[in-house]
Amino acid sequence: MLTKRIIACLDVDDGRVVKGVQFLNLRDAGDPAELAKAHSEAGADEVVLLDISAAHQKRATLLDTVRRTARQLFIPFTVGGGIRTLEEAAAVFSAGADKISINSAALADPSLITRIAERFGSQAVVVAIDAKRSEAARRWEAFTRGGRSATGRDAVSWAQEAESRGAGEILLTSMDRDGTASGFDCDLTRAVADSVRIPVIASGGAGGAQHFADVFREGHADAALAASIFHYGFSRLADLKQELHSQGIPVRWPC
Repeated sequence: MLTKRIIACLDVDDGRVVKGVQFLNLRDAGDPAELAKAHSEAGADEVVLLDISAAHQKRATLLDTVRRTARQLFIPFTVGGGIRTLEEAAAVFSAGADKISINSAALADPSLITRIAERFGSQAVVVAIDAKRSEAARRWEAFTRGGRSATGRDAVSWAQEAESRGAGEILLTSMDRDGTASGFDCDLTRAVADSVRIPVIASGGAGGAQHFADVFREGHADAALAASIFHYGFSRLADLKQELHSQGIPVRWPC
């Protein structure tokens, strides 16, 4: 059985790691390079850095921040935010990223997924989907520009299209659960995970070890990502993995 990955997320705004609730009310959490190193040493399987204001501000990813962070890591490193072209993706890879994550640009031009995958391989292309539940339509809608713009696209069907265009992974964030520490949205995660063959990373809502166990079992996630509980010391990665291991969930061990 494949091990489940625990991923530490760095949401970066103006060169600093921040965290909010449902994409709002951001507060400072520290320097990305320092936090990346700390998470890696604590046992994170991967680190994701998301330049959360790049798409909204219509600018490229902060490459100096990527370089500084990459120098601290010996585990897989994914970078997203502000990647709109094949050339910008190449620049992020050159700065030290192992994978790139695209969201707004992929929805605006889905062929971008294919172009990057053909150049760098599907394993290096993560399509991020920020999804919000629509009770009236009984579905989840995909949002862009850091959760600011509704697209009208169904999140599940968009994940399927992203896979067909060459995405190697889906980074799925529940906007409803983001920063709430109330648990991952297992219904959303399962709906997407069961509809595609590529790995799905659950994001949004982590508040404790049981939430990770739930999204791996009930949400069928291949990996789970968190930020606040690691940044602010609410949960130690080693303790989290020990708890998952004790519940029979395969994780990279020892950590």
